[in-house]
Amino acid sequence: MSTTKLELTTALGPVYRDVLPFPPRDCTPDEIPIIDLEHMFSSELSDRKKVSSAIRTAAVTNGFFYVKNHGISRETIARCKDQVLNFMRQPLEVKDLIRSHKYSKYFNGYLGRRKGQISRSETADVRESFTFRYSPELDPDHPQDISEIPEDIRPWIRGEEFVWEGTKDLPDFKRDLIAYWGGCLSLARRLVKMFALSLDLDEDYWDEKVTYPGADGVFNYYPPRTQEEIDQKFVGLGSHTDLQLFTLLWQDSIGGLQILTREGQWIKAPPIEGTLVVNIGDYMMRLCNDIYKSTVHRVTNESTEERVSMPFFFGLNFNCVEGVVPSCTSESNPAKYEPISCGDWCQKRFKMQNEEFLKNEAKRLLAPSAVVVAA
Repeated sequence: MSTTKLELTTALGPVYRDVLPFPPRDCTPDEIPIIDLEHMFSSELSDRKKVSSAIRTAAVTNGFFYVKNHGISRETIARCKDQVLNFMRQPLEVKDLIRSHKYSKYFNGYLGRRKGQISRSETADVRESFTFRYSPELDPDHPQDISEIPEDIRPWIRGEEFVWEGTKDLPDFKRDLIAYWGGCLSLARRLVKMFALSLDLDEDYWDEKVTYPGADGVFNYYPPRTQEEIDQKFVGLGSHTDLQLFTLLWQDSIGGLQILTREGQWIKAPPIEGTLVVNIGDYMMRLCNDIYKSTVHRVTNESTEERVSMPFFFGLNFNCVEGVVPSCTSESNPAKYEPISCGDWCQKRFKMQNEEFLKNEAKRLLAPSAVVVAA
């Protein structure tokens, strides 16, 4: 059977996946299961281990699962979504006041429509996004001024104030986004305990390494595609894997998330009311010696409506240098990866993607326009 090659950008250079020639199909409950987090909040270790066992089963198959009873209220999510739309519906010249390519060292701020291309094999991304990263004064669990945090961590903080300065005219914008982001951060700190248990580690194995973590809030807006974008099969967000330990994702009712199975079949991960999607990131896959799967996924918006998604990317403290965890190696299965800091790992790919897009954009702008005519 013929397949196509999908090229993916990684921090270590391009890698390739075979894709079957079939259209995307609906996922089965086994491919992307729903995990109830109610027992994660139990005082009984045996209850919490039930959750960790379910996570392990999902993580070794497709690396994607839904969670319900996650603790972030519908009201918090709805207010955040409304604020994303308030921002995105502004004129471009207003949004460009916090343009990421111009004002950010760490890829915070606004990224415009077709101003990124995460996959070389596909088109530019038909999405807009607003991004902010961890700042200790926003931490819901232990808010601190940056001057109060340890000196060795301070240079790795990636939050930038310009994103809030440039949006202060939107009433309660910062408050409502941080409420959702903070809920995700508190949830992620609980989930990382479940991941530790799932790998036969002590439940608190990573607790001291997520005190000032990678905690990226990204708010995606997928406008309805133009006729040109439909004809040329533009993607909303091209094929990629995520970078850090894991991702939490709220998606609206429009849908559009697809994941690539190990067999090379695209399957749909439809919205399920009251859930978040969780998926394994590349850094987690490294730490567990490839036992858990960081799976390729992409986004399309084939509807005639606006679509919003709100991913939260969670990792270790960016100064934390971590290798493969001891429970995932043996004499017959030695560590495949050298230790690297979570911050260096992320920055390598962000920088690579940004530089490549800007280089290609410059070439496109310099290329003369031409019309082919018959001789």
